[in-house]
Amino acid sequence: MGGGAPVAVQSMTKTQTENVRATLSQIRRMAEAGCEIARVAVPGSGALGAFAAIKSASPLPLVADVHFSAELAVSALEAGADCVRINPGNIGGRGEFKRVAAAARNLGRSVRIGVNSGSLYPPVKNKSRLSAPEKLVESALIFMESAEKAKLTEYKVSLKSSDPLETIEAHRLISRRSDAPLHIGVTEAGDRFTGAVRSAVGIGVLLSEGIGDTVRVSLSAPPEMEIRAAWEILRSLGLRRRGVEVISCPGCSRTRADVGRIAAEVARSTSRVTAPLKAAVMGCEVNGPGESEGADAAIILGRGKTASLYVSGKFAARIPAASAASALAAEIIRLAIK
Repeated sequence: MGGGAPVAVQSMTKTQTENVRATLSQIRRMAEAGCEIARVAVPGSGALGAFAAIKSASPLPLVADVHFSAELAVSALEAGADCVRINPGNIGGRGEFKRVAAAARNLGRSVRIGVNSGSLYPPVKNKSRLSAPEKLVESALIFMESAEKAKLTEYKVSLKSSDPLETIEAHRLISRRSDAPLHIGVTEAGDRFTGAVRSAVGIGVLLSEGIGDTVRVSLSAPPEMEIRAAWEILRSLGLRRRGVEVISCPGCSRTRADVGRIAAEVARSTSRVTAPLKAAVMGCEVNGPGESEGADAAIILGRGKTASLYVSGKFAARIPAASAASALAAEIIRLAIK
């Protein structure tokens, strides 16, 4: 992470950690969706045994999410966590953090210094002269200094607010003062619609400026939705491509078919394809042929009961409009395994 490596996608499990089977099942689904780092809450010592069992079978690197207890954070590292996330606002101060940093250094693991606007480091929280983004940054810098003093070099930083603009400004400020890897995201963003939009704004602006080494889209929704949104942000910025990108026109009075339904069906049918391919569903021949030139496969719907299938920008076949979705999905799957 960092140092020019591709921006990594991560998410967090939403099962009870003590339920090893359910948590592992969710992590496997996350991996299938394209997650590259999984964070798992360790809410108390009673979850340590389950966390160790999950770690031993996990297909992904695991970050232990620990609050309020440096002792628990150290125990999570000893239980196999690749990284432990601590919150400067509730870990108990710099002395307690140094215990965690020393353990991570000795075990060859890493620490995420995760600052949230809702739980700032208390000595910084009441500094009225500082703006909200500045408070996030100062909280992080204090603990980054502690990490360096503990000779821990393997650490990353996150500065999260539920306000996208605060999140953007905080990361701009810290990127001018440090080259530590940054995990970016808008915390408590909202449901799968509003949260995705707010995250796209905050994460998208930062990534477009070259800021950010790993991302999480935080949604009140299953982790798979978070991962899908994260990949869409990366793909939209041309940073990484994975899976099938389905584009579709908005439809108008020229359209005689349900473009949205067809596009959604194509997306569902090709959801397991990991090859970076592009499918287009167009409602008429105004922009259809032109858009098909930029797609690996495309459907152009007509006014009648037929549709045109294009492959690599060239007309391939006339097909029944009723089977447009299945024909396009089949072509994408064929290209993926070609």
